[in-house]
Amino acid sequence: MDVGIVSYGAYVPRWRITPVEIGRVWGTDGEAISRGLNVKSKSVPSPDEDVITMSVEAARNLMRRCKVDPKDIGAIYVGSESHPYAVKPTATIVAEAIEAAPDLTAADYEFACKAGTAAIQTCMGLVASNMMKYGMAIGTDTSQGAPGDALEYSASAGGAAFLIGTADIAARINETYSFTTDTPDFWRREGEMYPRHGGRFTGEPAYFKHVLTCGKNLMEIAGTSPEDYDYVVFHQPNGKFPLRAAKMLGFGKEQTTTGLLSPMIGNTYSAAVLLGLASILDVSKPGDRILAVAYGSGAGSDAFDITVTEQITELRKDPFLLVSNMISGGKYLDYATYAKFRGKITLAEGSR
Repeated sequence: MDVGIVSYGAYVPRWRITPVEIGRVWGTDGEAISRGLNVKSKSVPSPDEDVITMSVEAARNLMRRCKVDPKDIGAIYVGSESHPYAVKPTATIVAEAIEAAPDLTAADYEFACKAGTAAIQTCMGLVASNMMKYGMAIGTDTSQGAPGDALEYSASAGGAAFLIGTADIAARINETYSFTTDTPDFWRREGEMYPRHGGRFTGEPAYFKHVLTCGKNLMEIAGTSPEDYDYVVFHQPNGKFPLRAAKMLGFGKEQTTTGLLSPMIGNTYSAAVLLGLASILDVSKPGDRILAVAYGSGAGSDAFDITVTEQITELRKDPFLLVSNMISGGKYLDYATYAKFRGKITLAEGSR
């Protein structure tokens, strides 16, 4: 049975801050950091935005694209590492917001930056087994970076939602594969505001080992080579790692450009690969083939071999919903306003 993407939606906050502005405050060379990370700016959520609001916006944009009755959606899973509630699901709020029927299963997923792709795999199994007609998978984050920490220069915000089904498929998922190990390169304990990371350890034994192994193994399963793909999108903690991974696997820069969003909006964590995939679907043609490889610290990768179908043209009638329009025209903040938006500074108790 064919399984794939029936519709999709994205959301990127309009606010931005540059590494140069962050470096100005902390006495570092922001321009050098920007070049080193290949991140020119990052998205910043407004004070009234969080994983819930961005998930709702992405889900509503998904529903605007298609004619699916929300009451036919049997599962909603939201992947994130910055859910507003430790005990209270985001997914139930999304279900209510899009007017889904209450006879559905809903849950929040966590696996660092690949929780959203894990949700897609779950939905694939549920719809392929005829347990339900559609499943919705969302990846979204308002990622955290401690003041002055290396993460602060790239950790950003955004979300993307994908509707998975077996009818009216706009992008068929031909194969999926996962590779997982216990590699603690990045972590945040319950109650801690900011994550910790293993510095250089996050590169070779973590990101590259998992992304390269997962991508290579999926191509072996699918019987494909890099030349068979029109587009490729990797998890993008910065603008440098995915380009290096693509080159190591044999992909050209032209195959990576469309899905590489981190230079403009930073690392959106659970949304990174999904927003990149949405950006590709915004411009792809029927017959185009896509390789998508997500990565989550802790550590694991999910890979997908995808073929775009004729149905894709039905989903692109509203230019407002294009990722490119959400990225362009951002409004830039100074560090003080950014710190206030992100709760890094608050009013003293007596001045409230």
